[in-house]
Amino acid sequence: MNVASAATGHALPVAGGRATAGEVWRLSRGHRLRLAAVGLAGILSTAVDLIPPVAIGYLVDRVQTGTGDLGTVLTVTGVMALSAVLGAAGTAVTIAHATRVYHTVLAALRERLVSRAMLLPRHLVERAGTGDLISRSSDDVTAVADAAPAVIPALTVTACTIVVSLAGLAALEWPYAAAFAVVLPVYALAMRWYLRIGPRVYRAERAAMSARAQQILESQRGYATVLGFGLAEHRHRAVLTDSWGVAVQSIRARTVQSMLNARLNLGECLSLAAVLVVGFVLVDHGLSTVGGATTAMLLVLRLLGPVNQLLFVVDTLQSALASLSRMIGVVTIPTAEEADASMTQADRADQADSADQADQADQADPADQADPAGRADLADQAAAPGPAGAAETATAVRLRRVAFHYADGPSVLDGIDLDIPAGRHIAIVGPSGAGKTTLASVIAGVHRPDGGTVTRPRRTAVISQEVHVFAGTLRENLTLAAPDATDGDIRAALETTGAADLLELSADALDTVVGTRGHPLTEAEAQQLALARLLLADPELAILDEATAEAGSAHAERLDRASEAVLAGRSGIVIAHRLSQAATCDRIVVMDAGRVIETGTHDELLTADGTYARLWAVWQAGQQISASR
Repeated sequence: MNVASAATGHALPVAGGRATAGEVWRLSRGHRLRLAAVGLAGILSTAVDLIPPVAIGYLVDRVQTGTGDLGTVLTVTGVMALSAVLGAAGTAVTIAHATRVYHTVLAALRERLVSRAMLLPRHLVERAGTGDLISRSSDDVTAVADAAPAVIPALTVTACTIVVSLAGLAALEWPYAAAFAVVLPVYALAMRWYLRIGPRVYRAERAAMSARAQQILESQRGYATVLGFGLAEHRHRAVLTDSWGVAVQSIRARTVQSMLNARLNLGECLSLAAVLVVGFVLVDHGLSTVGGATTAMLLVLRLLGPVNQLLFVVDTLQSALASLSRMIGVVTIPTAEEADASMTQADRADQADSADQADQADQADPADQADPAGRADLADQAAAPGPAGAAETATAVRLRRVAFHYADGPSVLDGIDLDIPAGRHIAIVGPSGAGKTTLASVIAGVHRPDGGTVTRPRRTAVISQEVHVFAGTLRENLTLAAPDATDGDIRAALETTGAADLLELSADALDTVVGTRGHPLTEAEAQQLALARLLLADPELAILDEATAEAGSAHAERLDRASEAVLAGRSGIVIAHRLSQAATCDRIVVMDAGRVIETGTHDELLTADGTYARLWAVWQAGQQISASR
């Protein structure tokens, strides 16, 4: 994949020229015959447009020699009028078909962009910022959509005009074509200069727009925090700084346009002067007629317009290509599934060897042998004797020596070893900043570890405490996770999660519109809806990252029961906000400062009188205080 790295930070990649051309060519499949017809129609229409200059030159010669009359003038005028009609019709056909192809291809690209954006690994989006992705799916799409109707027809018509006009000049008298050809290096140098400067300037302009969009989004999403901590002035300065960055880059782009215009004016002046001088010399030596020189000048004038238009279209095209390459940069990012599928057998063998080496290191580590409670090797501890225990020895999640740190930040996870037996429910607890949510993100595949190996089920689903209700019906919100789910399946999922009351919001039942355009849901109802969605998705591993933390104590017990129902029959990881949730899990992992410091059942950890026991005591005291109020 020919994808260039972004110039700024951790922005999403930008496709290179070869990847962009290849993707556009692939999307044009099925339209290539129409494109060939467009090219042929363009050549025919521009060939017809050569008739007026030739007719005028013919008329000038007849007038000069005194052989012309009114009939000649009327005939020439009729021919010119007919050629104008035919040329206009050919140009209209060319533009209509070129635009149709463009709209079809752009629609397909937009669909691929949106579809791929929904499947991107979350760690890429989080590192780049959602503003970058939104800018590509909105500003860049708009830039391409606005440019293409002008660029594609203009490129087609202009290219045909240049080719046919040069051929006409050469057929008239070769010195005329040679005179114009001598000036072509001026245009070539202008284009070379522009292609060296322009793309970089436009990419910088688009990147600045992405940065501004990110600042605005962060300010809007964190509105409550901004007000609560008096950060309005800070956010204002951040938005102002990035907005000024957009202004600076836009001024640079307009400056490049002005400098290109100056070069084009120079080329136009030299072209006209060269052909005029050659025409004078040829006529003076009897090698050409005045009518021939007139025809040559008219052809050059006709040629200069398309040449300048082509270069200005290239200016617009460069801006559109900068946006197009950013769009295709997203389209060509492999999804997590594609990355897994492309992993070679050697890669898998290396990964397995790394895991085996980590296991051997664990066995040889005297500190681990002396303090087995310090490791979360839950598979061995969970394999109780008897039939039930034998059925649970399969490992759903396996982490070996996992380390992770955020960009430009300290280490968050350090040497995590963790085995989670299939079908078991594991709670992860610890003080704020212990690394619980980061560990859940690494297990879920949201973040890639900096070191170590992670093995997890292919079908893994995560619910965080920030659940989202999509604008649409209840059915649409739930079938996002299971498009083939029947109404019966949906009702059963709502009943299992205690959310059957949502069917009574209106007489429309499953067709009730919720979200920003319909019935607003409480935080508890939104979390129940998310749990029902997960139940329909039926993952092998469910990760609940404080998924019921925002519900409030009035709904805590109800949501806890819903969470237990969702986890039943599958492997589960619970990032516990309330220790009452942890107490019901099969085992508990205690974290602090990015490391696992304790593991065991609720009773075992209370008996050990360690960190978990202290956390439990504080939790119990808080519950007693709340109950006494």
